[in-house]
Amino acid sequence: MSDIITERRGSAAWIRLNRPERMNAYDFAMAKELIASIQEAEDAAAIVITGTGRAFCAGGYLANLTDPDPAELRSMFFSSLELFEAIRNSPRPVIAAVNGAAAGGGNELVVACDFAIAARGARLGQTGPKVGSAPVLGGTNLLAISVGEKRAKEISMLCRSYTAEQASELGWINAVVDDADLEDEVDRWVEEILQLSPRYLEIAKLSSNMWWNACRDNYVSGLGMLVQAIGSEDMREGATAFMEKRKPRFRK
Repeated sequence: MSDIITERRGSAAWIRLNRPERMNAYDFAMAKELIASIQEAEDAAAIVITGTGRAFCAGGYLANLTDPDPAELRSMFFSSLELFEAIRNSPRPVIAAVNGAAAGGGNELVVACDFAIAARGARLGQTGPKVGSAPVLGGTNLLAISVGEKRAKEISMLCRSYTAEQASELGWINAVVDDADLEDEVDRWVEEILQLSPRYLEIAKLSSNMWWNACRDNYVSGLGMLVQAIGSEDMREGATAFMEKRKPRFRK
């Protein structure tokens, strides 16, 4: 089974995360495959990222955190930044078709995309401090440009879950539609993109990256802090509790 399924639908490239048994959480190899798929789709009019099954993406695969290999985990952390930069630097508009849960790094994947359209049944949010991590690649920084600093701190620090409707009201995503209408709505956005100049869309997109670029040093320093915390008691307890589907016990 391929971790990533790419389909050409008219002028759009649809890239589907295909690990439904783990809510499309990605490891290092899957992140690299997704990066390659995005880069190979630069001849499309638009790129759509979505998930298979009930989830959009649950972020990084947390089994790696229960007994972490520092070199392997560092590679996964930095591959996440490489993935998000592939989206930001692609000359084509990238649309997140949020078909289900977008949690942790999966929500940061939504934040990294140019547009986000969500199914009504989708839920979004960060999970970092709940699972022994922190959302330093969008959740603690770039998301504040959309929802404001105080709300971004609420999202990234308190690990609450938000409905698609709430996310839309906050400016976190662009649109919400009934679950059955998600792909049709995305197709309509692609059709609108097709009426526009690809050259000047690229210029507009890269120019709009000013906030992403301004945050880049913060991403790298945040990743450095995560690397220093690899193997910490909180990381092990958070990941283990997540895998065992219980509340973490950080304070003894």
